[in-house]
Amino acid sequence: MPLADIYPHYIQKVEKKGRTQEELETVITWLTGYTKEGLRAQLAARHDLATFFAQAPALHPNAPLIRGMICGHRIEEIEDPLMRQIRYMDKLVDELAKGRKMEKILRTA
Repeated sequence: MPLADIYPHYIQKVEKKGRTQEELETVITWLTGYTKEGLRAQLAARHDLATFFAQAPALHPNAPLIRGMICGHRIEEIEDPLMRQIRYMDKLVDELAKGRKMEKILRTA
């Protein structure tokens, strides 16, 4: 599935809860290492999620600190690396939408 198909839903989810697209981009670029321009290029190219993560400059070293439940699965128990990365992103978007402080979302505090 192309990230470009999911991204509008992410925007809608966070904006409905009073967060911004800018904050969403910050979360995704933190996780993947893309610049905001790089993220936009990936969206424009309509790459699927596997390609999006395969071409990511570098998954953030603190990504394994993203833990908890998403879609009924404990993230740290997901064995497939791609699915774990997708769920990392889903979890960060959920935390953003729930109003969590950016410092906590980005695992800096």
